[in-house]
Amino acid sequence: MQTSFQNKVVLITGATSGIGKVSALAFAKAGAKVIVSGRREAEGQSVVAEIKAAGGEATFVKADVAVEADVAALVAKTVATYGRLDVAFNNAGVELTGAIVETTEADYRRVFDINVWGVITSMKHEIPVMLKQGAGVIINTSSVAGHVGMAGASIYVASKHAVEGLTKAAALEYAKLGIRVNAVAPAAIETDMMNRFTGGGNEEALTYMRSLHPVGRLGRSEEIANPVLFLASDAASFITGASLNVDGGLLAQ
Repeated sequence: MQTSFQNKVVLITGATSGIGKVSALAFAKAGAKVIVSGRREAEGQSVVAEIKAAGGEATFVKADVAVEADVAALVAKTVATYGRLDVAFNNAGVELTGAIVETTEADYRRVFDINVWGVITSMKHEIPVMLKQGAGVIINTSSVAGHVGMAGASIYVASKHAVEGLTKAAALEYAKLGIRVNAVAPAAIETDMMNRFTGGGNEEALTYMRSLHPVGRLGRSEEIANPVLFLASDAASFITGASLNVDGGLLAQ
């Protein structure tokens, strides 16, 4: 995709691995100045080093999206460093499996604090910056689990349904004010999270996950990063309030 983000500033949460990391590399390759954020400093600094080694520009800011003070500081650091915020990819998330009857309040709080409150507080602090500029793009990471049920992952499914609703509501609130808000909804992607989701990469579990996708395989992180760059680009200027399924045909069944 020939998309340029020259002189654009892009903030990515959950950027220390997987989809976030690959998206950070892709945005930087397309000319963006990238704020790489996450809870793991060593991994985040490694992503920044990789971007710089390839001739790009990036800065790591440690933040936990479940903590509003961290998010406020993250956005403030972005503006202090690069002067603006053009694109925010709110990608940080956590998985959880288990039957409903086994769910604890601690499980609920952990998943919803990161997957839902993390998106809310990110948009809460990103949007005012974009309003001052008169333009901006926000992309939230949802999931196919935000569109359908999934036995054994009720809290995770509920959290991603919430992300879908938040995306639509925010898009409507700011549609006339120059801010587009969309979601990307991946199916099973080859990441550290999927490795945990399948019990440490259990081959039987992975075979089952592959079988759910009509294409017969799991997705790759770059296959999510490319649609994210599209949604962030001017090529998607008439798209807001949408959720782009990137799922190997899973939801078509």
